[in-house]
Amino acid sequence: MIALALPELDAPYFAELSRFVIRAAAEHRWLVVIEQTDGSLERERAILDGVRDHRVDGLLLSPISIGADELAARTDATSLVLLGERIYDGPADHVAIDNVRAARDVTEHLIGLGRRRVAALGVQQYSISGTSPLRLAGYRQALAAHGLPELTAEVERYHRAEGAAAMARLLDSPAPPDAVFCFNDLLALGAMRTILSSGLRVPEDIAVAGLDDIEDGRFSTPPP
Repeated sequence: MIALALPELDAPYFAELSRFVIRAAAEHRWLVVIEQTDGSLERERAILDGVRDHRVDGLLLSPISIGADELAARTDATSLVLLGERIYDGPADHVAIDNVRAARDVTEHLIGLGRRRVAALGVQQYSISGTSPLRLAGYRQALAAHGLPELTAEVERYHRAEGAAAMARLLDSPAPPDAVFCFNDLLALGAMRTILSSGLRVPEDIAVAGLDDIEDGRFSTPPP
């Protein structure tokens, strides 16, 4: 039996991730127990130090709040693998993507379409580790390579409503973007709703690109 601890199960990315973990575990005849942490430091600590009591053989954890020092002080000896971008060089195996490269590639794609005011939607002001600073770094690298101005919109969470609200702020700015790199697909879906509701076209007036490739994005019109 293995445990899978995720920040939020209602986010399509984590729902799809759960499905693939369960499918892979079934090939080994393993069971998967899923726990939602809500990104709470208390919940993440409790899971890290209490898995052994539930006779779990391994833990997959996507952390939001804990840091490398807390992992190093962990007393539970259950095998641990980290998912996502929260902790690098920690005392556990870690599965992640190259977020900087991915963000740079997406931004380069938008620039390659001839767009010159490319906004980054998904910046989190108080995030010093995790997805936001990595994707922001890749975005900035692409802009710097072409001498283009930086235009950013902040969000608290990576949900559709946040994307819609942030896009509205960008449209109200003195020089609105002609392209938007959204840090995930849910933000992109929200941003497109605002753009289309404003009477503008996607991608003719504003090109929109997301990241994560969730299933919802493949069925939107147009896809992010």
